[in-house]
Amino acid sequence: MSLASGPREYTESDYPQVLERWTRSKTLTSLSELDTLLTVTSTFESWDFRWAYVVRYANDYRLTVEQRRTLLEKTLAEGQDSHRFYVALYGTNMRWTDLTRPGTAWIVRLVDDEGNETAPLSIELVARPGPLERRYFPYTSVWRSVFRIKFPTTTSSGQATIAPDARWFGLRFAGAEGNEELRWDIGGAPSKSAAAFGPGTPEGIRLDAFLHAGKYFE
Repeated sequence: MSLASGPREYTESDYPQVLERWTRSKTLTSLSELDTLLTVTSTFESWDFRWAYVVRYANDYRLTVEQRRTLLEKTLAEGQDSHRFYVALYGTNMRWTDLTRPGTAWIVRLVDDEGNETAPLSIELVARPGPLERRYFPYTSVWRSVFRIKFPTTTSSGQATIAPDARWFGLRFAGAEGNEELRWDIGGAPSKSAAAFGPGTPEGIRLDAFLHAGKYFE
């Protein structure tokens, strides 16, 4: 898996596979009490995922070329200024699993194998997941609390929160009942579709070419 940016060659039918590639799940169980303390599923909204998401969304809503351009540029820009995760979790006590409450049982951190550990910039509770959440993140259910969690890409000193040479990064959930991590292994070269354009091609030209290529969005 690569965190590299650049154009992607996706159609709307590719979205389920891309979603699966960027989604992780874990369950924390108490062996002594035979009880499930925490079940969590999360999607990292990477550049790669965002591109596939926009392709699927644009097809579903039959967006115009200009609407596609605006949505794609906005969505990709959001991924450049922060690391964002869609999180759905379940625990034995719903009040304890509300990550926005001061008394939550779980503290969530962005971590990597280089020892970096970063607190969220914000945690937003999605109180009533609607058709967008249920269609594009199908593991969403009435039994799970849903959150959008945002982390900075750099610290106040300018250090990357996910080290450039990190082999993996993840979300750590820790508390009095235990701890668990969701991990995404990273590395490898950018996709051929991204490399083919070359580092010197202006991003606007790349987007324009893809927005007007019917096989990618229609």
